[in-house]
Order: sequence, then C-alpha cells, then structure tokens
Amino acid sequence: MKVVICGAGQVGYGIAKHLAAEQNDVTVIDSSPTLVAAIRDTLDVRGYVGHGAHPDVLARAGADEADMIIAVTLYDEVNMVACQVAHSIFNVPTKVARVRAQSYLEKHWANLFSREHLPIDVIISPEVEVGEMVLSRMAMPGAEDTVRFADGEVLMIAIECMEDCPVVDTPLRQLTELFPDLQAVVVGVRRNSRLFVPHAEDQMLAGDLAYLVVDREQVWRTLSIFGHEEDQANRVVIAGGGNIGRYVAMAIEERRHRTRAKVIELDRDRAIKIANDFKDTIVLQGSALDLNILKEADVRDADTMIALTNNDQVNILSCAMAKRLGCTRTMSLLNDAHYPDLAHDLGIDSYVNPRSVTISKILQHVRRGRIRGVHAVEDGAAEAIEAEALETSPLVGRPLRSVEFPSGVRVGAIYRNKKVLMPNGDTTIQAGDRVILFALADRVKQVELLFRVSFEFF
Repeated sequence: MKVVICGAGQVGYGIAKHLAAEQNDVTVIDSSPTLVAAIRDTLDVRGYVGHGAHPDVLARAGADEADMIIAVTLYDEVNMVACQVAHSIFNVPTKVARVRAQSYLEKHWANLFSREHLPIDVIISPEVEVGEMVLSRMAMPGAEDTVRFADGEVLMIAIECMEDCPVVDTPLRQLTELFPDLQAVVVGVRRNSRLFVPHAEDQMLAGDLAYLVVDREQVWRTLSIFGHEEDQANRVVIAGGGNIGRYVAMAIEERRHRTRAKVIELDRDRAIKIANDFKDTIVLQGSALDLNILKEADVRDADTMIALTNNDQVNILSCAMAKRLGCTRTMSLLNDAHYPDLAHDLGIDSYVNPRSVTISKILQHVRRGRIRGVHAVEDGAAEAIEAEALETSPLVGRPLRSVEFPSGVRVGAIYRNKKVLMPNGDTTIQAGDRVILFALADRVKQVELLFRVSFEFF
C-alpha cells in the first residue's frame, strides 16, 4: 500500500514507523527540514520538505499513485485542505485528517465533511479520543489499559498480577479448571519489559502484566481473580484544564452524576473560562505542583487524581505528590514513551499515551480486510484487533485447531449474534463473526491475510 503522510511530528512519525515496518510504501511531508531529515535517517521512508496542502508538494510525494493520505500536521486547516487537494486533483481513495478544534466537530456542522464539501473519510479528534480513553480507564480501577470491542460487549484489559492472586504460579491451561465459567482469555503477557503471547503451559508470575480479552459482564470478577478489588471513583481531582481536562470534567458532570470533580488550572484566564462552562465542577487556579493547591483540592480524600497537563514531568510529579498525600489512585497523561516505567516505579497506577490512542484510531482504517477496531499495545509492540470474518476468509468453516495461526497471535473472543463466545480448539468461525485477537507487531500482516477480502480498504 502506498501512503502519503502530512506531518512528521510524534503522530506522523509513529504512523510512518508502523507502516514502514510492514513494508508499505510511505512518503512523509513536513515543513521542517529537521523533522524530515530525522524521519529519513531513522525509517525506511521517503521525506519531502514542503507544505502538505500544496499541490506541487503532493505531486512530488507521489499523491497521484497513493492509496491513502493521512494529514496529521499541527494545523487543522492544513490537514483539511490537504485532504481536499488529494481528492480533487489526485483522486486519492482514502483521506484521513486530524482535526482538533471542536468547533469543526459540532453536530450541526456534520455535513461539512461530506463528499460534496470536504471529502474526508476519517476525522481523528485527539482530545475526544484521549478523553474517552481516560474516562474508560477511570471507570475500571485496577486495569492499567482498557479498550472496548464488539459494540462494548468485549473488552481487552491489562492487569498486574498481584502476589496474593490465585492465578500466580498456575499454568494458563488450569485457569479453566479453577474457574470453569470465567469468560476471559489471557492473550498477552509483559514480563520484565518483554511482551509475548503465552502458551497453555506458561505460568503467570507476580508482577506480570496480563492482557486479557473478557466478556463485559465478567470484567469485575476477572479483576478480582487477579487481585484487584478497587472501588469506583466518586471524588476526582483533574490537573490541567486544557482541552482534554475540560472534556473529561464535562463528561463526568454529564455522565457520572454521583462523581464530583475538581480541576486545577495554572493559567488564570483559562481557569475563569472553563469555570463558567461547568455546573458542578470546582476550578482552582494554581499549579498542580503546589502543595497548598493540592491540599485545597482535598487530594488526600480523592479516589483518583488524573494529571492531564501538556507537561509529562508535571503530570508525573503531581501524581506522585497526590499519592504521598493519600490519594487512592493516580492516572497520568504521558507523551514520552520513555516515561511509563518511571511512572510505574513512582506508584502511578495507569497512564494514557495520546500518540498511541491517535495511532490506534488511524490504524483501524489503514488495515486491509474488514477491520472494525485496532488498539496499539506497548507503544506498538502488539495490536489488539477486531476483525469481521467474511465468506472469503480462510478462517471460515474450520475448527480453530486446524487453522495454522502464526506464533505471536491469539484469538481472545468471538462475537456472534450479539453473544460473546470464548474460543477453544473445536470452535468454528462463521461468516459474519467478529473475532477479537491479539497479535505481536511483526505478525499483524499475517492477521490481515486471514481476514482478507478483495482489495478494499476499511
């Protein structure tokens, strides 16, 4: 597949890295010579310095032969115009744009992105996507990662195995014997910084991070089995009143009527502005690193502290301070992929990486076959994928034990006729089934082949 990416920042680089590793033909455009040089030096991609929306630059980048354009520059208007030019002049089949300004995304302007106006196939709103991920993690204390598949009926969750949980030192094949009606499958394990897909004889060790595919109705039981019985948050403190912080606080007001939130915002004008937007949320103006502000926000009595500023160091330190003051749980926004281990060592319970969230959303539309959902795991080391099995799929009509799955791939669940099925060797996939699986990064291409259908893009 030939892809043109406009923007060589964190998201553009991340997408280029994923696609280049899978031997796709990738070209990146950016106005910064430094960023273009860096991406050319480190990845097997072509890079051009120029304006991503200019026809001559797109022409040099080979837009006339591109299957897809992904516009993720810092500027919404550049992204939208780049997609328009790619459509009108170069007839690029699939156009993806990152749009951050919420004004463009209001429901009554929805027609703006129709084929007759701005022909953009996929709109990515980082603030909305990241905000929803934060809310999902907050709703499931004890899980370090969460993502929903199959209309929300199936979840993949990441859980740290506690020393006192009954599954420690137990081969995975015995989980069914211990918990015969448990609708959960361990599909991945991170142990000592190594991520792998386990076999039936592998044991879970204390400190392992287990990735499980779970029936929605058994999530809480699964968390309990792995040693987590944390209560839902009713008192939340949010550090950072930017777009993401405001979105999360507003969603808490609208959806979680028993939960009360307080927001700490450093900028005085911004604090006043968002305070006027809220009905019940209290806004405190000051630094999240100010001990007096944290005490004024009653962090010691809070169930959860969520740090959502645009500064990773502030997020990490404010969470560490909140924990020291007595806050039960903490969650941090982390942009730098090098910080999660440090955050974990400091006692931060979970984190959200905005780049990973955005990349996951884009990958859903890059994958070949009937791919309904994608979630990048461990900074792209693996992917959780929801794919629909069509008549042409080599999986259909065969028991799973007869399918030669590549190593590093594990089927976690099947969603059929609005019912969740946990697979075993005798399970036969039918046309129309939605299959949720876990695949290491170097096996994703082979997964696409299992769900291939013509040469369409979804």
